[in-house]
Amino acid sequence: MEKSPLQSNLCSEQMQKDMRFMREALKEAKKAFANDEVPVGAVLVLDDQVIARGHNQVELLHDATAHAEMLCLTAGAAHLENWRLCNTTLYCTLEPCAMCAGAMFVSRIGRLVWAAPDLRVGANGTWVDLFSANHPIHTIEVTSGVLQEEAADLMRDFFQKRRKKGESD
Repeated sequence: MEKSPLQSNLCSEQMQKDMRFMREALKEAKKAFANDEVPVGAVLVLDDQVIARGHNQVELLHDATAHAEMLCLTAGAAHLENWRLCNTTLYCTLEPCAMCAGAMFVSRIGRLVWAAPDLRVGANGTWVDLFSANHPIHTIEVTSGVLQEEAADLMRDFFQKRRKKGESD
């Protein structure tokens, strides 16, 4: 079935918004890269405004749970003074892992937009698919692949740099 001009415009407007906010998430990922962290960034958006930001800080904090998404959700809850993040959209540069996906369900975000697949622990179909399961409490709308190449290039550059230094993950 063909989309009407109104539907096409709405889709195009949403895609433009998604690209704009994913660019903000990519800025966060670049901060992680500059700090020798795996370059993942996230922003939380409510009513077309960024209300929280996060980037990986696993190495800095010596905390395997300090993923960009987790830090961003925590900052968003602090901003709203509410752990329920209803009607928000989380933009992240990498497909979320199972831990981050679980936090998204519990936080009740409305929508998730991610860029590049996580070939090792992606929880939206690359390793497991937690988002397609019938969750008893909450459903999250998911859009994937927004600015995928930019995010994937950043990850490739980071790991090439690490390999040159002789580091492993």
